[in-house]
Amino acid sequence: MTEIRNYTMNFGPQHPAAHGVLRIVMEMDGEVIERLDPHIGLLHRATEKLAESKPYNHSIGYMDRLDYVSMMCNEHAYVMAIEALLGVRPPVRASYIRVMFDEITRIRNHLMWLGAHALDIGAMAVFLYAFREREDLMDCYEAVSGARMHATYFRPGGVYRDLPSEMPQYAGNARESKKDIARRNEHREGSLLDFIDGFTERFPGCVDEYETLLTDNRIWKQRTVNIGIVSPEQALQSGFTGPMLRGSGFEWDLRRKEPYEVYDQLEFDIPVGTAGDSYDRYLVRVEEMRQSNRVIRQCSDWLRRNPGPVMLDDHKLSPPARTGMKEDMESLINHFKLFTEGFNVPEGQVYRAVEAPKGEFGIYLVSDGANKPYRVKIRAPGFPHLAALDEMSRGHMLTDMVAIIGTQDIVFGEIDR
Repeated sequence: MTEIRNYTMNFGPQHPAAHGVLRIVMEMDGEVIERLDPHIGLLHRATEKLAESKPYNHSIGYMDRLDYVSMMCNEHAYVMAIEALLGVRPPVRASYIRVMFDEITRIRNHLMWLGAHALDIGAMAVFLYAFREREDLMDCYEAVSGARMHATYFRPGGVYRDLPSEMPQYAGNARESKKDIARRNEHREGSLLDFIDGFTERFPGCVDEYETLLTDNRIWKQRTVNIGIVSPEQALQSGFTGPMLRGSGFEWDLRRKEPYEVYDQLEFDIPVGTAGDSYDRYLVRVEEMRQSNRVIRQCSDWLRRNPGPVMLDDHKLSPPARTGMKEDMESLINHFKLFTEGFNVPEGQVYRAVEAPKGEFGIYLVSDGANKPYRVKIRAPGFPHLAALDEMSRGHMLTDMVAIIGTQDIVFGEIDR
C-alpha cells in the first residue's frame, strides 16, 4: 500500500497574490488545504512607537502609510482622536470636505481592490478599467494636498486648506493631437468641485462596465461563489467589520450606527449580502462604490452653497497666514513653535473610529499632558480578517486560496504596523 501523507507548502511572500509581504505555511492533502498559518512580520515599521516619539501633528503622515490605499480615512480617525482630547470641533465646511474625501478614498480603495482581485483570479481587463477612474480620484488628492497618495490633508481643527478654484490641466505635447488634449481636459476647465461633479455623473456608467465584465461572468462566479463562506456567527466571533461583515448579512456600518462628522445628514444605503461568500462580498463592495458616489454628490452640492472657514481660528492648532508671517514677528514665532513643538494635549484617553473601506479603523490615544502621545494603539480592520484566513480556507483547493486572500482586501501596512 502506498502511504499518502500531508505535505507542507510555503505560499508567498513572493507569490503575486500574496502581494509581496504575506507568507502562509499551508498543510496540504493533495490540492486541498487542511490548515494554514499566516506569518506576519515581513513589513514591520513600528508606526505606533514612532507616533509616541513625535509631536501629535508630526504623525498625521504616518497614518497615510498604514493602509496605503485608504489614506485620508486613516488620517481622519487619528485627527478625530486628537480633537476629542482637545475638546474642539472643526468648522462644518471642513466636516463636509472630510466626508467627501472619505468617500473618494472608499471608491479609490474599492477600485484598487477590484482590479487587483480580478487580476489575481485571472481577469486582466478589469484592472485597466478600474485604474482609469482611480487616476481621476488621485488627481483630486493632488489638487488639495499636492500629493497623489500620502496626502496629510486632515488636521486637528479642520483641513489643510480649502478646495482649489481650478484644476491642473494637461499641456500639449508632440505625441497627442490638440483634440486628444482637449478631451482629456474636458472636466478640468473649472474648479475641483466641477471636476468632482463630472466624475460623479459618469462614474455609475463605469461601474456598469465593471459589472458587465464580471457580475454574470460564469468563470468569475465559478471562482467566487461558495468560496470562503463566513457565517454571521463566525463573522461576529472573529471581529469582522466592513464589507467582510456586511457580506455575511450584518448591516453594521459606523457611518449609520455611530455617526461622525455629518454622515447623519446624508442619504445613502448600506448594502448587505446573504451567503457570506466571496461573490457576495464582491457585490457589497460594488454597491458601496455607487453609494459613495451619492454621498460625494451631496457633499459637493452643500459645499457649493456654503462657503466658510475650513480650519479653526486658533494659532495653537493652525498656522498663521503666510502673508502675515512674513511681516509679523509674533506670527513667525507661532508658526515656528507649531511646526517644531506642536501643541500640548490635556491628559486623558480616547478611542475614535471611522468606517474605513476595509472596516473599522480605530485609534486609541492616551495623553499625559505633553506635546506627544503617551500611547497610540491602532485598531486595523484587516488584522482580524487575516486571523480568520485558516478557518475560511479549510477544505478549499489551493487555487481558491488566491480568491480568499483577494476577497479579504488585505493591505499589510496596517496589519504589520
